[in-house]
Amino acid sequence: GRSPLCTQGAQHRAFDAARPPQSSRPRRRPTANAVPGLNRPTPPSVPPSEHHPIETTRLRFRATMSSVSAMLPARARVVTRVKSVPAASNAPTLAFRHAAGRRAAVATAARFQGRASSRPSSGAAVIRADGHHHLRDVRAGAISDPAAEQVEIPANSALNTILRSNAGAINKIMCANRGEIAVRTFRAGTELGMRTVAVFSEADRLATHRYKADESYCVNPGETPVGAYLGYEGIIECAKKNGVQAIHPGYGFLSENANFARRCEEEGIIFIGPRSETITQMGDKVIAKSLAKECGLPLVPGTEEATDDVEAAEAFAQEFGMPIMLKAAMGGGGRGMRIVRTMGELRDAFTRASSEALAAFGDGRMFLERYVEAPRHIEVQILADGHGNVVHLHERDCSVQRRHQKVVELAPAPILDPALRQTLHDDAVRLAKHVNYRNAGTVEFMVDKEGRHYFLEVNPRIQVEHTVTEEVTGIDLVQSQILIAGGATLEDIGIGSQDDIKVQGFAMQCRITTEDPQMSFAPDFGKVEVYRPPGGMGVRLDGEVVVGSRVSPNYDSLLVKLTCKEKNFMSVIQKMYRALGEFRVRGVKTNIPFLLNVLQSETFLSGEFATDFIDSTPSLFDLESSQDDMTKLLSYLADVAVNGASHPGAVGPAPVVVEPVPPKPAAETPPAGFKQIID
Repeated sequence: GRSPLCTQGAQHRAFDAARPPQSSRPRRRPTANAVPGLNRPTPPSVPPSEHHPIETTRLRFRATMSSVSAMLPARARVVTRVKSVPAASNAPTLAFRHAAGRRAAVATAARFQGRASSRPSSGAAVIRADGHHHLRDVRAGAISDPAAEQVEIPANSALNTILRSNAGAINKIMCANRGEIAVRTFRAGTELGMRTVAVFSEADRLATHRYKADESYCVNPGETPVGAYLGYEGIIECAKKNGVQAIHPGYGFLSENANFARRCEEEGIIFIGPRSETITQMGDKVIAKSLAKECGLPLVPGTEEATDDVEAAEAFAQEFGMPIMLKAAMGGGGRGMRIVRTMGELRDAFTRASSEALAAFGDGRMFLERYVEAPRHIEVQILADGHGNVVHLHERDCSVQRRHQKVVELAPAPILDPALRQTLHDDAVRLAKHVNYRNAGTVEFMVDKEGRHYFLEVNPRIQVEHTVTEEVTGIDLVQSQILIAGGATLEDIGIGSQDDIKVQGFAMQCRITTEDPQMSFAPDFGKVEVYRPPGGMGVRLDGEVVVGSRVSPNYDSLLVKLTCKEKNFMSVIQKMYRALGEFRVRGVKTNIPFLLNVLQSETFLSGEFATDFIDSTPSLFDLESSQDDMTKLLSYLADVAVNGASHPGAVGPAPVVVEPVPPKPAAETPPAGFKQIID
């Protein structure tokens, strides 16, 4: 009837009581069955808690684990975080991610009484308390999670039954991405009772997302910071070696790479997304446009095929007139996109856009279409299983954009004609059924000033702004992706028909980025010194930022996504304004002052904004200069305390720079230690 924690505490107390003092134990020469270096003084005992006996047991358990770590070589890192173990296992399990120190680990683990058994994690040696251990090859690129304490969940417990109730056959998933979307995927997988795996580049070795997963591995060492996440062969090899059953691509990087999806299918790994042939069709805007035309969706006049010939672009402009839009045939996110208003600037704009697309997506071909002035950007979220069932999760308004990058997103779209709203939904579902779509995706439209809509493209992946749809529908899109990829139908995940999806309230998302609005939104990077996010009812944060996080110049500047939900459009603006006002970020510049100006704009408050809203509203850039007074004051006081007053008008003695004298090493030879043992 005693808990496992109490049993462990009793074992540790019995061991401490039976252990003789260090002074009374004779020194013995190393033998084949003893490991030198473990006969060290016992660490000071932890005084019992005066509050509760359980606290005494917990403190003694932590002290014992700390003493074990102190006795082992630095490279033999102790990992006490094991996600799921058999119900019969009550004693602690030690997993060593490095080969060095295993022999020492065996002797150390033998000190614990009882027996612990656990499924070994990939690339690790699991040491049982009875001295037995499993030896497995350690992959050179594998780096373990930091030591963490986590409550074990027995495999046959009621909680594990709930977690695994609808998870299907998938037990272990990987996210081939970084940052916010990786953390979002890990949370979804953990809630489904799955083990999660992170990958990271050498530049991301200290990134927060890798510590949010159960396992993390460095992939494609030697590649560039971005190239490490684009090398799908290395990622697939890592997944195979570590027993990963499914890979979620996130957004960006490999999310729309059909070759990656195809290779996953060939290797027997589930790709959490559409089929590879669907990605090929929808990822190419020219093919997607022809498929939309087959379904009867309205299209903006444009080229039938992509081209990398600037003379063909000039011929198109002469036929259809100006202005025209240049779009990269592959990819999205505003890269490789230009608006050309005169023939004189066409050649230069085409060359620049093509080069940008080639660098970002590996394809410099361009798609040309007639530019529609100041349209609204409306997109419809779709969800489809592998059995031909398709539903829509209503629409989002993404018209607030800067340089074709979305800044603020809303769900549902405000001030949209009900008949047009229904037409957009029907067109999106019809196209998804026509291409036999599977998993989550987004069908994007633009609506001109006369209320006419035109098909833009299909994004065959999860979107950055999926959070607003989740808030108003109550459907977890990432979990739905995972379950559908595992073979579940829409009915299995609780969506029997379109009528089961109801919209409640309004949701708004603001993308908080490390960009300086006063410097033309130049990306900023550095260490986050202060991070105090908002909270309260209807406030959601998606990110991986903590105090001390390093914002890298190698990746996208997205810091965190702030999502608010309220009962109507005006109320959600009020909540978002309050939440942005509460946010405190120091150490890096952010676009929060700019977002506050957006929410105060009369055009935005009216709900009648379009994609030209930011460019046509110069008052948004009238920003108050924010002064980080407290951080500057503390830095100044610290400088004076260490170096003395050196500013103009300072009183007192001038600062004196004294070079410290390093201590001389001891003459005697240091005693042999673990380094000699390892060597």
